Amino acid sequence: MTVFLSRKLCLTRSVFLITVLLVSACDTPTGVYKADIIIYGGTSAAVTAAVQAKKMGKTVIIVSPDIHLGGLSSGGLGFTDTGRKEVIGGLSREFYHRLYQHYQKPDSWQWQQQSEYGNKGQGTPAIDGNSRTMWIFEPHAAENVFEGFVTENEIEIYRDEWLDREGGLVKENGRIVSFKTLSGKTFTGKMFIDATYEGDLMASAGVSYHVGREANSVYGEEWNGVQAGVFHHGHYFKENIDPYVVPGDPSSGLLPYISSDKPGPNGSGDNKIQAYCFRMCLSNHPDNRVPFAKPEGYDPSKYELLARVYVAGWGETFQKFDPIPNRKTDTNNHGPFSTDFIGMNYDYPEASYARRREIIAEHEKYQKGLMYYLANDPNVPEEVRTEMSQWGLAKDEFTDNGNWPHQIYVREARRMIGDHVMTEHDVLNHNVVPKPVGMGSYTLDAHNSQRYVTTDGFVQNEGDIGVHAPQPYSISYGSIVPKASECENLLVPVCVSSTHIAFGSIRMEPVFMILGQSAATAAVQAIADNVPVQGVDYEKLKAQLIKDTQKLTMEDI
Repeated sequence: MTVFLSRKLCLTRSVFLITVLLVSACDTPTGVYKADIIIYGGTSAAVTAAVQAKKMGKTVIIVSPDIHLGGLSSGGLGFTDTGRKEVIGGLSREFYHRLYQHYQKPDSWQWQQQSEYGNKGQGTPAIDGNSRTMWIFEPHAAENVFEGFVTENEIEIYRDEWLDREGGLVKENGRIVSFKTLSGKTFTGKMFIDATYEGDLMASAGVSYHVGREANSVYGEEWNGVQAGVFHHGHYFKENIDPYVVPGDPSSGLLPYISSDKPGPNGSGDNKIQAYCFRMCLSNHPDNRVPFAKPEGYDPSKYELLARVYVAGWGETFQKFDPIPNRKTDTNNHGPFSTDFIGMNYDYPEASYARRREIIAEHEKYQKGLMYYLANDPNVPEEVRTEMSQWGLAKDEFTDNGNWPHQIYVREARRMIGDHVMTEHDVLNHNVVPKPVGMGSYTLDAHNSQRYVTTDGFVQNEGDIGVHAPQPYSISYGSIVPKASECENLLVPVCVSSTHIAFGSIRMEPVFMILGQSAATAAVQAIADNVPVQGVDYEKLKAQLIKDTQKLTMEDI
């Protein structure tokens, strides 16, 4: 079969324990596969949804484009964005409890003593002994927990299976009957869950969605749309930086990665989305460090803008080398020019698999080039080069992918327009959210969407918003189900029905796991009562979610 993303290779199946029920997509013949509930995706939400369905007595199949389970939770985002931890219940909390159990074992600390690590969380305690949870962890540890969930619950899973987006989905009378993958397999079920970051199954089913930023006027919001000149974090140019190849000479052209387009009026909508990056797992242990290699096609001139930032006095290179166990990091974007590849992902949500592969490769090349540049280029301050040379990719992570994360950070893609659209008014507790099925609490956090030239002739970033939610908020059942007129047997716990800025808070991995479990619970009840997902008895659903220790409102905390 054809492999559509280079980071997902069938040969990596050798790292998994393959049983009769854990079937690799590379080994199974073409055919029809049936279950009560079909889950498309390999994210953390896909796993919690599958576990919940099995616990409630239904048959379930995970159809995963990914070979490695867990999405970002096992793909480098080990420094969990939690917000208020008490809102995290159910299987989501169980995931973090199992990580706690892992790190209680002495042999889990190969490169560092547990006592040396402690609670280095910058507001996110790594080890919460009272609650027996671990919020900060290594990628491989997270992946092992997800694999444990699958094995223990005997979940049938087909990996490296890609939805045929061109006519592969069969829908009759407002219900999905089946979908086909590019390998020729057909999956048929009573209920379907789209647990992907991209929302491909949702889109193929003809469900309404939005890509980009809505204008503030659409939902009466303040923080959606273009936000030029609004700086809530440090990810902007604090000094005047010349954007031209020859400083002061517009005819010489713009430096790489600066758009010639002007941002629209503040508050206006556009097709732009938050920047993507890879959450790198780095190590400074001499025996577990792979030095940053010069990537093929490396061009130091691509990073001239960063050189000018250093000349202007910027000195925050290492502020998001967040420590995770065993002398490793979850390294995230920080500053005006960093790992976020701003403006280079606009077409990703709707792109073909081939184009997405190109976008992912472009991001990887950019980020690998950036790390090599920081460690080697004479235009980088010597003290930065010296420090960066002490770091490298963690040798014992992502071992089948050159120690590079399997999953790019898709901060947002498609967002469903469902029964209820979550807005900033919901997240900021201005509204009473109907039919809650989970909670969030993180800041409304949007990364930059564009880099442009100001009217004064300097370079600037736009779109980086961080508005604190005053208290945890409920997430509506209506935000994970389509409109009844569009599809009656689909739930969407990742590409939820929300605005761009509301999604900036909802998009956290613990929340995706919460919503995955809630979606599966609703799917099981819809089957049992023979009703569309929009007709599920909410009081009955609520009772089951509370029984399973989910948190729905402030009263549950």
